[in-house]
Amino acid sequence: MTQPVPIKIYPRLTRGRFNNIRVALVILTQLLFLGLPWLRWNERQAVLFDLDRHQFFIFGASFWPQDFVYLAALLVVSALGLFWWTTLAGRLWCGYACPQTVYTQLMLWVERLVLGDHKARRKLDAAPNSAGKLTKKGLAHGLMLLFSLWTGFSLVAYFTPASELAGSLWQGTLGPWESFWILFYAAFTYLLAGQLREKVCTHMCPYARFQGAMFDRDTLIISYDSQRGEPRGKQADKSAGGCIDCGICVQVCPTGIDIRHGLQYECIGCAACIDACDQVMDQLHAPRGLIRYTSAAALEGQTDSKPAWRRPRVLFYSGLLLGISLLSVVSFLNRIPFKADILRDRASLVRETDDGWLENSYSVRLINSSERPQRFVISVEGLPGIRLAASTQPVALAATATETIGLRVQVEPQYAARGAHDIRFVIRSLDQPAHVLQEKSSFIGD
Repeated sequence: MTQPVPIKIYPRLTRGRFNNIRVALVILTQLLFLGLPWLRWNERQAVLFDLDRHQFFIFGASFWPQDFVYLAALLVVSALGLFWWTTLAGRLWCGYACPQTVYTQLMLWVERLVLGDHKARRKLDAAPNSAGKLTKKGLAHGLMLLFSLWTGFSLVAYFTPASELAGSLWQGTLGPWESFWILFYAAFTYLLAGQLREKVCTHMCPYARFQGAMFDRDTLIISYDSQRGEPRGKQADKSAGGCIDCGICVQVCPTGIDIRHGLQYECIGCAACIDACDQVMDQLHAPRGLIRYTSAAALEGQTDSKPAWRRPRVLFYSGLLLGISLLSVVSFLNRIPFKADILRDRASLVRETDDGWLENSYSVRLINSSERPQRFVISVEGLPGIRLAASTQPVALAATATETIGLRVQVEPQYAARGAHDIRFVIRSLDQPAHVLQEKSSFIGD
């Protein structure tokens, strides 16, 4: 049974190996998120999602709307990876790398820096309002708001170049959309991580509700060894590492649960209770592991637990994850590094040239999706004698550039009766001859 959760939780600071991992991941994730917009690559921002130009840059790779399939594959792989890891070791994502957990941890660091430890914060909240209390609270929330604004700026910097965004902010010329998204993301960061905190995990996050469906008896979860720890109390067998009912495992829990009551959906798998309990066991000169990562089968003393490679759920998720990842990588590595969009001029369906041939006009939008300049030649196929009218070829495009050119296609009347006829535009790269792109279109006869 879950113990009643206090209205406001003041988690106690803990230290230990799992806390060190959490701290390292907080620093790593924020260095990546806050630092990537300032990293340069080939004289441009290394990671930039340019919505105005419909171009996405991730270091040496550039993507266009036609490459949406790779984004879809990435999302599927991410979801399957989360399911796979949850089946293996529970909610490690929630406890160590989820943005809500990371930002809540950062906000708690700010509070500890300004307001003191968990006892000092509880005492301050219980004290009547005074100038000192309001000053401390104002400083803490001011710092949290500043950090939230920084995260909002960093988010928008992935869509508007960071240097331009910083210049606009300094000059006071930010556009309405940039201002909106900076404030919107900052407000939600402050609200979710600075105010709601564990309530997001326990009441708003759907993952907590269905995570149990991905567990089996061999999934590693944070568990209390009741056979070793009970009966708990001050007179427990300290040499064997029994529970002395100190309650520190509850005090350090960011969601305020008591892990000794068994696995609960509020548990985010952060392992703060493991670090706290291990410290107590060290002081008692007792073996660690009263609270530990283990499986339900191991906790019950079963010796027939299956290795990961024999567990059906792990095999299922592993197969899907490996298959989709390999297909996506192979497809990406073999993709043609340029694209073309063909649009026939509908304002003038067909006209007759001076020498009696029929002619249709087309707009060809060439996209160089590679990081180096390319030259292209264009030809047309599909009808006997079909030809291109005089045009400027080859077409040279700079790296990641686009250009729209006009082409006129001509066919003898005897081969183009009234109606639409299928034709193909063939685009070849002179710099990479193995890459040939064919785009279908139609020719209107008379």
